[in-house]
Amino acid sequence: MIPNWLLQRAYLTPDRMALSFGDKRWTFQELSEEATSIARKLRWNGLHEGDRIALLGPSTPEMVFVIHGCLLAGLEIVMLNSRLTSKEISWQLNDCDASMLIVEDELLNRVKGLPKSKLTFSAIDASGEQHFDITKMWKPFRTMTIMYTSGTTGYPKGVRQTAGNHTSSAISSVLNLGLSEDDIWLCTMPLFHISGFSILARSVIYGMGVRLYEKLDAESVVAEIQSGTVTRISVVATGLHRILEQFEKNNAMAHPTFQSMLAGGGPVPDDYLRRAEMRRLPVLQTYGMTETSSQTATLSSEDALRKSGSAGKPLFFNQIKIRDAEHPGQYGEVLVAGPHVTPGYIGHAADKDPLENGWLPTGDIGYFDEDGYLFIVDRRSDLIISGGENIYPAEIENVLISHPDVKEAGVCGVEDAEWGSVPVAFIIGNETLTAADLEQYCKQQLAGYKIPKVFHFVDELPRNASNKLLRRELKQWASEK
Repeated sequence: MIPNWLLQRAYLTPDRMALSFGDKRWTFQELSEEATSIARKLRWNGLHEGDRIALLGPSTPEMVFVIHGCLLAGLEIVMLNSRLTSKEISWQLNDCDASMLIVEDELLNRVKGLPKSKLTFSAIDASGEQHFDITKMWKPFRTMTIMYTSGTTGYPKGVRQTAGNHTSSAISSVLNLGLSEDDIWLCTMPLFHISGFSILARSVIYGMGVRLYEKLDAESVVAEIQSGTVTRISVVATGLHRILEQFEKNNAMAHPTFQSMLAGGGPVPDDYLRRAEMRRLPVLQTYGMTETSSQTATLSSEDALRKSGSAGKPLFFNQIKIRDAEHPGQYGEVLVAGPHVTPGYIGHAADKDPLENGWLPTGDIGYFDEDGYLFIVDRRSDLIISGGENIYPAEIENVLISHPDVKEAGVCGVEDAEWGSVPVAFIIGNETLTAADLEQYCKQQLAGYKIPKVFHFVDELPRNASNKLLRRELKQWASEK
């Protein structure tokens, strides 16, 4: 059994700072009181333990309170990405079969026409309260959160994450990073992502404060790190680049109490690591995914340049192996096992077992070197990682092919100095079709970061004997354009 995170933390360290945002701050006791009130209001609105709800909101204190309120109420939370279009959100709502959509008022227009019972943040605030006994001990296999991750077929899968998954992930991380009573994690990652949610989980499990930003503000982040008001931050490579530029513009150095920058969402360029070292910024590269509730492996800062390009070693409770590899340096699919790995999916993928003989096939190709450090060679072959966001070409292709003037479509990623990688499309279409037509069409159905940056019109697409699209050749085409 696992203690109810927030109730246990409020009992142990009630007066310690839990959350700050702007010039406001809340202790763990105050956070518990806010969340308990919301849990009672959710019960008053007809939600009961075990119900599944969908949650759409920004990274604000109110969102934190609602998340914790849902957890105290015993709800399963489907974390909706607020960057998605109405059509994408609608698909996920239909797939997850949530009984209610809880939505922040300013995002209501995004879901206004969707046939789903809705409860706004303001309606919760104005609700009555129904007292009930909050569960004090959680079963490890209880599903707490569900996050959608893109699939190779172009259809996202709803990944179940249990109390045991999140707790194991947090404990493995702290055994690697260490912990101080003065630790404060600067959170600029979206709370609907595993990267953002995992910071909230670590906060209540460790008794660690969170300094919350609604989005990355490089100037403010540098000021925080330079002044010593925060000790850790999670970033993707694009965010790290913006922070480094601001540090260099200010000719600033990190405060001696600053501990680490946890960098995920793809490899960090050597140049970034060298520049970070000059600013006394320890960068820890990580490898993980939604199915593993955040980190599976992490490279220590002292190894960042010596083992450049590596994702490090598995965290304490985690196991990683390379399929069919018999010696160091041999490439193969990365397989992961441990208590942090999802037990399965929901919706259309509910019947899909994520494990093979206890191991999660990641689809990533990698290898271990002779010292046991993991290197990822190819991120799930066709995956495009743009600014830390995962983009699967098939999802974009499905949208493009639905256009009446498109006959065939192929999408691949190309390197980009700012975003790491961006999607480009190759189109076989009618003569009257233009790039502007396709861009406008995509805007109606895809999040902005998924829209191809360039549309190439071609007479044919590269295919093998089985008529399978050869995206590796598309990448070659793109490099020659």
